Amino acid sequence: MHAVTSPSHPGRTSGLNSLEGVLVSVVGIGVIGAGRIAQAAHLPALARAEGARLVGLCDPSELLARRVSARYEAPGYTSVEEMLDDDAVEAVIVAVPDRLHLPLASQALHAGKHVLVEKPLAGTVEEAEQLQQLAVESGLHLQVGAMKRYDPGVQHAAHAIQNKIGRILSATVWYRVMAGLRPSTEATLFPALVVDQGVRAHEATFKANREQYLLTTHGAHVLDGMRYLLGDPTGLSAQMARADNDLTWHGLANLAEGGLAHFEITANVHAEWSEGADVYGENGYVKLRTHFPFTLKASDVEVFDEASATSERAVFGDSNAYERQIEAFALAIRNDLPDSPSAEDGVAAVKLINAVADSVARGGTKVTL
Repeated sequence: MHAVTSPSHPGRTSGLNSLEGVLVSVVGIGVIGAGRIAQAAHLPALARAEGARLVGLCDPSELLARRVSARYEAPGYTSVEEMLDDDAVEAVIVAVPDRLHLPLASQALHAGKHVLVEKPLAGTVEEAEQLQQLAVESGLHLQVGAMKRYDPGVQHAAHAIQNKIGRILSATVWYRVMAGLRPSTEATLFPALVVDQGVRAHEATFKANREQYLLTTHGAHVLDGMRYLLGDPTGLSAQMARADNDLTWHGLANLAEGGLAHFEITANVHAEWSEGADVYGENGYVKLRTHFPFTLKASDVEVFDEASATSERAVFGDSNAYERQIEAFALAIRNDLPDSPSAEDGVAAVKLINAVADSVARGGTKVTL
């Protein structure tokens, strides 16, 4: 096996505001939501991203809006409308609970702002399709925050699957959330978080339906990732099991060219974080192992080529997927490039989540897509 070093992604340049030698202006981005994911991921990434800068932060909690915005020396707002009225805000990151994606992303699009919305695109297929249609009508960019598509290891694996190993016969994709190790791991990796205890208690009431919450939250990553690596399935079946508060979904997806893909979503496992994919094609094999996302490490990926009997392992330096997705968002805005993941991708992911829930409710019956 030999290692190869991957170059930086196309959006990365040597100059802060340049792309392939052409000067471009920085995109002013406002962040809607100052909770956990904004503080742990989006705001630190935005502070480092090329081609984008934070120009406003909004949260209905006065405590969060004031203290978090002060940390980044940005204007703080408790009114979304007020922040959207600022001409410096060209685009927004919507980092709020799923149920608020439709109203807040719609408000931003109606105000003429481009939108990067956390995954899933929306809480239901109907709401996701509404956002997709609004983006089309407005001519604005709507990107879904499935940031694992910007993990360079995942990108390398997708390229190999689609171009090197031939037709897929068998694949396994899994995502296992660690239980006891997660709090201490996050405490090690996260910046010091500002917490509004009243907001935290209020949001906990919306997570009471644990089955729906976990499938939506984690399924958005797994099922979008499966599409990204393997293409759109033509059908799937799934079952769910639980032990107290630990739940697991296992499913079988039919691939367009006749292969089969097993997928697993488990929250939680009483072990280390475990996420990855094994994909077997007619000419080779791709092994993908993904780290806990807040380590900001690229996935480990190996590609085996049967004809040459060699394995290749790629090595990456530019590996912050949250930063890379913001840079891609800004690049798409400035150069009118396609969004990835697009609103269409976002709708497809929500449809897959629904299909899994439907199959489980019907005792594992296959759902045709």
